[in-house]
Amino acid sequence: MKRLIAIFSEKNIIPWKHIAGIFLLSFIFFVFPGIRGWFFYHKIEWIYIFLFAFLIAYLCVPVVRKIALTLNVIDIPEERRVHKTPTPLLGGVAVYVAFAGTIIYNAVFSLELKGVAIGATIVFITGLIDDVNHISAKLKLFVQMIAVTIMIHYGVVADFLPNVWWGKLFEVLITFLWMLGITNSANFFDGMDGLATGLTVICSGFLGILAIKTMQPYLMLLSVALAGSCLGFLPYNLRYKKPAAIFLGDAGSTFMGFMLAGMVLMGDWGGKDPIKAYAMPILIVGIFIFDMVYTTTSRIASHKVVNFREWLEFTGKDHLHHRLTALGLSAKQTVFFIYFLTASLGMSALVLKNGSIIDALLLLIQAVFIYIIIVILMMRVNT
Repeated sequence: MKRLIAIFSEKNIIPWKHIAGIFLLSFIFFVFPGIRGWFFYHKIEWIYIFLFAFLIAYLCVPVVRKIALTLNVIDIPEERRVHKTPTPLLGGVAVYVAFAGTIIYNAVFSLELKGVAIGATIVFITGLIDDVNHISAKLKLFVQMIAVTIMIHYGVVADFLPNVWWGKLFEVLITFLWMLGITNSANFFDGMDGLATGLTVICSGFLGILAIKTMQPYLMLLSVALAGSCLGFLPYNLRYKKPAAIFLGDAGSTFMGFMLAGMVLMGDWGGKDPIKAYAMPILIVGIFIFDMVYTTTSRIASHKVVNFREWLEFTGKDHLHHRLTALGLSAKQTVFFIYFLTASLGMSALVLKNGSIIDALLLLIQAVFIYIIIVILMMRVNT
């Protein structure tokens, strides 16, 4: 017991009183099945699933952190890093365990989820190997493509073109671009304390609300499970006047990005209206699309990369969060700026649910204008 207490109270990661309260709440949740039945009976199972995922992640992080320190899986500061002190990785293990445990225990299954979950697990394991023993970007991309292929095999694919061979082929290509883009963009955003995790909480939260509004309770439960898993990790990763106690690592950030992108493709967001169907989730996760598109085009335009291999292996401090800090914002200000930007566009997506096609086009144009304003500001700095 003393050993367990030492793990949770190490360097005052979180106050012991908080841990005691969480342990008590967890005991009630996990030991008394009647608690679960009460939530499901009153049709508020989403609260139970959210808390279940949150508690597992919150309790797993100190254990995972101890393992990372023991195995010396540490992120050492370097020129392109923002953090100043060596920080343990593997935080994504807690997020993955919390999400998978929540889904399995509460029997939230479907054939499509099986495809996304298998793909996400492959991406997670690849990221975990990279955290422990670095592997090449080319190999990671190849494995991610295998993961997307498996997901497509289970029927999760962009569906908006005529049912002819060229339409199906183009949809598969778009699916690859979508999944790989969001997955890696989420990884790129894991460059400041709380940024990637908080963005996933916000995006999955809005997807969950949108799922309710579009009568998709299953996707709502998946969304709150992901949000709860990430939120349980966030107190260790975004701390008041303290650096992060642990980082997600590639395993966590790529897993979250893959799950977000996969859930978007699993949903039926606009019925028979394809413009609205894709406008709403694009508005919600648009921050990931913007950063990927902007950094890619700026690197090509500035001749920092001249071929695909250089683009794949290039690392630099030219992402949105890097440029905002170069403009003079602090790290915390940058994180919350991106939080509020994402939440604002997410609100637009919710409003669009009852809007017309014209409304969808106008809101997409508005989002583009907002990002153009940000680009104009970012062009004032060199990175």
